[in-house]
Amino acid sequence: MTAASNPPSPPPLAGMRVVELSSFVASPLGGMTLAQLGADVIRVDQIGGGPDHGRWPLAPSGASLYWAGLNKGKRSVTVDLRAPEGRRLVAALVASSGPQGGIVLTNAPPRDGLTREDLQALRPDLIHARLLGHRDGSNAVDYTVNASAGFPHLTGPRDHDGPVNHVLPAWDLACGLYLAVGLLAAERHRLRTGEGQWLEIALHDVALATAGNLGYLAEAQLCAAPRPRLGNHLFGDFGRDFTTADGHRVMVVVLTPRHWRDLLAVTGLGEVAAALERALGADFRRQADRYTYRESLGGILAPWFEGRTCERLERDLAGTSVLWSRYRTLADLVGDDGALLRASPVIGELDQPGIGPHLAPGPPLVFGGRQSPPRPAPVLGQHTGEVLSELLHLSPADLADLRARGLAGE
Repeated sequence: MTAASNPPSPPPLAGMRVVELSSFVASPLGGMTLAQLGADVIRVDQIGGGPDHGRWPLAPSGASLYWAGLNKGKRSVTVDLRAPEGRRLVAALVASSGPQGGIVLTNAPPRDGLTREDLQALRPDLIHARLLGHRDGSNAVDYTVNASAGFPHLTGPRDHDGPVNHVLPAWDLACGLYLAVGLLAAERHRLRTGEGQWLEIALHDVALATAGNLGYLAEAQLCAAPRPRLGNHLFGDFGRDFTTADGHRVMVVVLTPRHWRDLLAVTGLGEVAAALERALGADFRRQADRYTYRESLGGILAPWFEGRTCERLERDLAGTSVLWSRYRTLADLVGDDGALLRASPVIGELDQPGIGPHLAPGPPLVFGGRQSPPRPAPVLGQHTGEVLSELLHLSPADLADLRARGLAGE
């Protein structure tokens, strides 16, 4: 058998089992990240769905594209979490989830029978990861955390007065990935020592940590002038948007002397830039000078971009180190039968129950050179009987009784 014909290896997290009690973005993303790496992630919801089950955007069918997008590759169980007996079912799932199980991922408020202490009494090697809004347990969401961390006062046009929100839930995304990393670290600890772990992460802490790691907090403490709003300019170097002859807009970024040399070479503006350096006493090989005189540099470069179509620009910049991209809308990305999306190896065809066929991403991590295709999200409660039978050894009669009493979903 040749190497090319060898069957693919099991995914990295094959055998790991996680019980997820979550909603919205961060903790479902953490669970999906593990599921896409091969873990058996069992998402448990209230019968009828949690608060995020119908969240926008919606498919034409009315199904939530948001919910389906963040739960790909998981199994779905629904029980009555309001009833003590329903909570006991979930606790039993955690306790009976095998040697690589006993792992809980949640952002749900503690409920009797499902607290960390309750579960640890049933499963002493429990790994329990909980997402919080603030460290003290008070509520927060990405959009309120972003407001509290100062970023809306750095976002938007230079002459705008007041905060500007952005649409990307950055702290949710970072938290979800931190949760996945934290659970893997806790599981590694358990493999070495046999001991369980409990970990918590707060959205607000992630925002503060990120602002500190990027130097924003130290800058605000140590520098007299506050960081300005810059619109589409890049802070600390040369980067801005330009308009092309056919009305498109492109973003161009310079981060190194090589980028700058290549940009001058392709535009033929080396002598003009040199004359400007002499007039200003500047050295545009230095990022500080490129940033300080960004308006002047933009002024000499803008006519070159305005004289070229986007197609011509792509040809001219091909083979250079210049960092650039055309601005696209989401409609541009999916237009022409998704030609741009199909060009990416991370994108594949997905036939999602209740939604239909569409292009969707698989996991961005690639192991062994193999790109895993996207797997559909479950229909809410799809695996209730399967999971309860598999892990709790319930008979069909047991399942029918639970369903008749409204304790388990169909």
